[in-house]
Formats: sequence, C-alpha cells, structure tokens
Amino acid sequence: MAGCLWGTGFLFGKWALTELSVRQYVLYRFLFASIGFAPLTWRALRNVYTRIARQDYSLIFVAALLGVPVQFLIQFAGLARTTVSHASLMVGALPVLLAAGSALFAHEKVTKGRWAALFASMIGAGLIAFGASSGEGQASLSGDLLVVLSLFIAIAWILITQALMKSGRYSPVAASAYVITAGTLMLIVWVLATEGLPPIHLSARTWACVVASGILATTVTTYLWNWGLSRVPASQAGVFLNLEPVVGALLGVLVLHDVLGSYSILGGLLVIGAAIYVAAK
Repeated sequence: MAGCLWGTGFLFGKWALTELSVRQYVLYRFLFASIGFAPLTWRALRNVYTRIARQDYSLIFVAALLGVPVQFLIQFAGLARTTVSHASLMVGALPVLLAAGSALFAHEKVTKGRWAALFASMIGAGLIAFGASSGEGQASLSGDLLVVLSLFIAIAWILITQALMKSGRYSPVAASAYVITAGTLMLIVWVLATEGLPPIHLSARTWACVVASGILATTVTTYLWNWGLSRVPASQAGVFLNLEPVVGALLGVLVLHDVLGSYSILGGLLVIGAAIYVAAK
C-alpha cells in the first residue's frame, strides 16, 4: 500500500509545480503531512516510554534533515526538469540500492545474485537517463540525475530511521512523527529564509494536490512503511517499493501522456526486473 500511494506523489507534484516553486510545493506537502502526524506526535511526547533519549538527538536530526528538506528538495527539483514517468522509473532503483546499503551499513546478508541485480538496476537507470539525453519528450538528463541523487539520500534516511526503531525506544509511529515533524520545521526555516511566505491564492486542483501529497503520499505512506519496516529486514522491505515506479510511470503515460522511448522502456524493465528478482530471493 505504501508503494502504491508513493507512486502518486510525482503526479500530484507535477500538477502542483505549475503554480508553485519546488520549495513552496515541498513546504506545503510537509505542512499537511505534519498535520496528519500531529495527534500521534503529541501522544508520543506525552508517553514517557517514547520520549527522545539524549543519545538519539543527533540521529533524529540527521534523519530529519536528510529525509525531508534535502531529499525532497533535490527530488522535486529533478521532477521539475524531467517527466513523471522518467522520475518514477528512476525511483525503481531504490529497492536494489537499499539492499546494497543495508549490506554495507546495517550488516544484513545480501547474496551475489542481489549484487548482480544492483548492477542490472544501475544499467537500467543509465538507459533511462540516456533516453532523456536523446531528447525524449520533456525529460532531461539533469532532472534524472537529481532524482537518482535523492535516492542515495533516501537510503541514508531509511537506514537511520530503522536504527532508531531497532533500538527498542521508539515505535514506528513515534519514529515517523519525530523525524517528519523535525524535518518540516527545518524546511519551514529554509523556505521562509529563501523565498518568504508561499502563496495562498491557488487553484482548487493545486490545493487538492498538496493536501493529497501531504496526507496520502507522506503521512499514511510513512506510517505504513515504518510499520512494515519494523517487522522485516530493510533489504526485504525495499522490494515493495517497486510498486512506486510502476504506478508512477503508468500515471505519467496514461494521465500526462509522457512518451517513453525504447531506451527508457528497456531501462525501466531492467530496473523493475531487478527489484522483482530481489523480491523472489
């Protein structure tokens, strides 16, 4: 469910970016997400067993910084320069990258087959980027590369959040609420300092997009994802993220009429196929 709902995020973002800058859109998205987290954030703060331990402040700060302002500002700056389908297919590399990251930093066992899947996934991402550089629709190489950069940042965010939950001091709800709320506060400071107050006179479609992005594609998905991540290894949980590029690419083609050339189709098949292989193993 988290993977499917995350797949709608690029479509909502593309529509919202017709009236908002990248920073303004990301700010609105996480303001609504924080509203969704607010009741549980308050409950977690009142619960003595989920209050933040002093040794965890630095982890929460880093996870919040990477997971909200850094990751999403870079990712949607990439989306502004490429298509929904290209961005979605690039995100398909995340499950395999996450498996590699969990092996290197969380010491989870990853087989030779999964490393081969990582190689295939990287070739696929390269083919998608090559399709952009070949003049495929409105896609661009710079936009695709920014999306890829955001994936590496997402891996760090996921592994740090998992470490917080594995400590036994935080439930998935508390970890999600603390990280997202702290990240949103950082985002508010950055946007107000660089662009001032965001506009409020927006079309009904844009408001619907930012609300859906915040509540459905951020609050609900984060709860679902962290609830699942607390019960399975990150290398296994990551395979369900392959639903995101499928849903996102289909929405881009069917709703926005994105054009995918042969290189991007082949690259997308390699990326998603690698994720399916990891799921099967």
